Amino acid sequence: MAQDDNSGAELAAVDPSHAANELVPSGTAVIDPDAFENPGFPPHRPRVTDENPKREKRAQRTVYTLFYLSILGSVWAIAAYMLFPIESNDVGAVRLNNLFIGIGSALALLALGFGIVHWGKAVMKDVEVVDERHPVGGNVDNREAAIKVFKDADEESGFTRRSVIRNSLIGALVVFPLPALVLFRGFAPQDQLPAELLSHTMWKKGSRLALDPSGVPIKASDVTIGSAFHVIPEELKDVSHSHGYLEEKAKAAVLLMRLNPEDLTEQADRKDWSYNGIVAYSKICTHVGCPVALYEQHTHHLLCPCHQSQFDVTNHCEVIFGPAKRPLPQLPITVDDEGYLVAQSDFTEPVGPSFWERH
Repeated sequence: MAQDDNSGAELAAVDPSHAANELVPSGTAVIDPDAFENPGFPPHRPRVTDENPKREKRAQRTVYTLFYLSILGSVWAIAAYMLFPIESNDVGAVRLNNLFIGIGSALALLALGFGIVHWGKAVMKDVEVVDERHPVGGNVDNREAAIKVFKDADEESGFTRRSVIRNSLIGALVVFPLPALVLFRGFAPQDQLPAELLSHTMWKKGSRLALDPSGVPIKASDVTIGSAFHVIPEELKDVSHSHGYLEEKAKAAVLLMRLNPEDLTEQADRKDWSYNGIVAYSKICTHVGCPVALYEQHTHHLLCPCHQSQFDVTNHCEVIFGPAKRPLPQLPITVDDEGYLVAQSDFTEPVGPSFWERH
């Protein structure tokens, strides 16, 4: 018996039948004669609902009852939003609103999920199948087989046959998104359209450009070439947090930059929107509304750090890279009699994501 020089372990002799087989090329794999055979499916174990019709009926009732509970939870979430409104500076109102809306939403989601799982485990047919792989883009026979699979799935699940379960599931799926729609609508005043509110900002003719967050007005002489300032309307300092300070700031935030006037490429109808190379653009990205806060003074590019959209300040903030689809809106500016930078008007187009242009 031979031994390994390194480990000292005994080595088994080579099967002479393999050595004698000169037709097998060196390096090829040899099929193991002791490989396991496919054991097939284990013996089928019938469920209680397969053997007892009463238990099957009970399982069906449980499934559609859970779907009805999901509908009830969705309706309750909507009702709780109205019955327990959030009052200003009332922590208890916020707590109750969150509590009862959360209970309704959780009931809607959990009941829907439990119902679907229980339907699959206790009501649908319990059979074992093998899904054989086949090449992509099958022939006519394969397509007909796929259609048969869908028909068999419908038959085994009872989706068409068990109308009560089917209708309760459809009802739960239809009602489930409604609480979210109601809550999202509540983000804006109930007597005004959200799209209309987002189409206008605090900027108006004569509004002074002020530093964010101090609210100190900016003189044109204070803005040097290559500098950039985060700017808000001067009037914003008089708005309290309880009266929408953050909402107004989110819409009116502006980036102010000064370039060499020779570097600016300005359209004929916008030549008076800048002042001696000073330009102002909305800080809200036109992709999904992230703050465009990074300015590269050598290339004159603005970068949105969220999804990497880039805008060319020298050419009306045209998009030069990234998922944004339109330029940043420009704020027309000039100077007043005291040399302070002021707005000529509000933005001439909606700020933020392009959704509002399609309204």
